[in-house]
Amino acid sequence: MTMSRRRRARLFRGVQYAVLFIAVAVFAMVADWGTLRQAFFDVEIAKALFPEVITTALVNTAYYTLLGFGFGLGLGIVLALMRLSTVPPYRWIAIAYIEFFRGIPSLLVFIALGFGVPLAFEVALDMDITVMLSLGLVGAAYMAETIRAGILAVPKGQTEAARSLGMSPGRAMVSIVMPQAFRIVLPPLTNELILLTKDSSLVYLLGLSLGQFELANFGRDALNEHKSLTPILIAGLLYLVITLPLGHLVRRLEARTAKAR
Repeated sequence: MTMSRRRRARLFRGVQYAVLFIAVAVFAMVADWGTLRQAFFDVEIAKALFPEVITTALVNTAYYTLLGFGFGLGLGIVLALMRLSTVPPYRWIAIAYIEFFRGIPSLLVFIALGFGVPLAFEVALDMDITVMLSLGLVGAAYMAETIRAGILAVPKGQTEAARSLGMSPGRAMVSIVMPQAFRIVLPPLTNELILLTKDSSLVYLLGLSLGQFELANFGRDALNEHKSLTPILIAGLLYLVITLPLGHLVRRLEARTAKAR
């Protein structure tokens, strides 16, 4: 007797659930829960991390992220407009910048600005400036392409209508096109903010003082002190405190944009 497609699908799902249940049951029986608790969920170590992990590490992570995002967004707008310019040299400069910084890792930028520039030019950059530039220079390359796509997505009739009312091209861009473009690109820009939040962990390369620690550096320092992975787990959970709400916001914005369209 031939089994129907629906019954085969139900049987296949049932097998998958059974395999998952067996795997979880086997792991639960063979795992050394005492060792795992001590390694990952040591309550006493977790208590010792507070409140500094919040008041210092989490606050600094948010601060560094906003520094990089603010600078990157401003530079990204300029690069997007240069990329759309009718003047070829402006387009060439924007294209070269975008391709360069999208093609190299953020780690290399941190090393260059944190150690290379001070050694080569004998100039001591402020730590906040170094963080802002390191995160913002790379973020600007991605945000520029996002903003450019948003500008191109605005119907040309909007610009033509503004020009027919006597607006200059620059005024039409600022007053008519850019507000509509930002409504379009708000979800991907929020995604870029999430990526910069995670990239802020590279700040540890700069050799921070205790009061400048962000989550990754705080977790690593506490790991060396307590010889437990609990600080890393706490740091990871606090990254989620930032990124999960932002991810939820992205989904809401995408649904809202799709509904509006």
